[in-house]
Amino acid sequence: MNYWLVKSEPFKYSWEKFNKDGKTFWDGVRNFAARLHLLAMKKGDLVYFYHSNEGKCIVGIAKIVKEATPDPTA
Repeated sequence: MNYWLVKSEPFKYSWEKFNKDGKTFWDGVRNFAARLHLLAMKKGDLVYFYHSNEGKCIVGIAKIVKEATPDPTA
C-alpha cells in the first residue's frame, strides 16, 4: 500500500464537501507530474487530503476505491 497527498483549496473542494459526497474523482489536473502520480494510485492506497492556501494542513484521510480513468475535462 502507498500513501499519497492530494491538495485542494477549501473554497473549491473542501474536506467537508468530500465527506458529504462520500467519494469523488480528481479531474482538471494539468500538471504532468501530478497526473503521473494520479495514474500510480492503486485501489486500497491511502490519501492524505490537504487544504492549501487556507489552513495549510492535512484535514483528513481517504482511501482510493477506483484506479485512474481518463479525465473527462482533458
